[in-house]
Amino acid sequence: MSYVTGKLIKELREKRKITQKELAESINVSDKAVSKWETGKGLPDIAIMEDLSKALGVSIAELLTGDLRENENTSANMKKMHFYVCPVCGNIITSVGRGSFSCCGITLPEQEPEACDEEHGILLETIDNEYHVSMEHPMHKSHYVSFIAYVTSDGAEIVKLYPEQDISVRFRKKGHGLMYAYCNRHGMYRLHV
Repeated sequence: MSYVTGKLIKELREKRKITQKELAESINVSDKAVSKWETGKGLPDIAIMEDLSKALGVSIAELLTGDLRENENTSANMKKMHFYVCPVCGNIITSVGRGSFSCCGITLPEQEPEACDEEHGILLETIDNEYHVSMEHPMHKSHYVSFIAYVTSDGAEIVKLYPEQDISVRFRKKGHGLMYAYCNRHGMYRLHV
């Protein structure tokens, strides 16, 4: 298990332009305690992690792991959506900015979509102002497409798929965007629409 480091506390404190004393007062400890943490002579108690993370402007997960995420999508353009998929239970987590997410005790890596290939080609057909999405991909219990997502600048739709089911999904056309498919073995694939 990882735990907050003194180096990280110092880095975050200096980034916020606050003194050890100001940090100490905001979390109700002595400035000597903060000094000890930053010099590696002590560690903050787990009971104050929530207060410490708020004072330093990060999440508890970021503070404990040191994996700091900065939201580079402040305008919240949905086309810049990020996907995180739990390999244990299959949960799908989306965000319009980078984040640190965990599920089933695992810190989830951001899915990095690849261009479609022969095995993972997203077939798109327009029927009555709708996109009909299909794929020629196995749908076995050990190898399948878990979901299809259609993302435009102002919205996102996700359809969850299950093994033994056909890959046949319809989305109402909403303009230019991105179509994603997630294979449980090979990861995420993307097609510009």
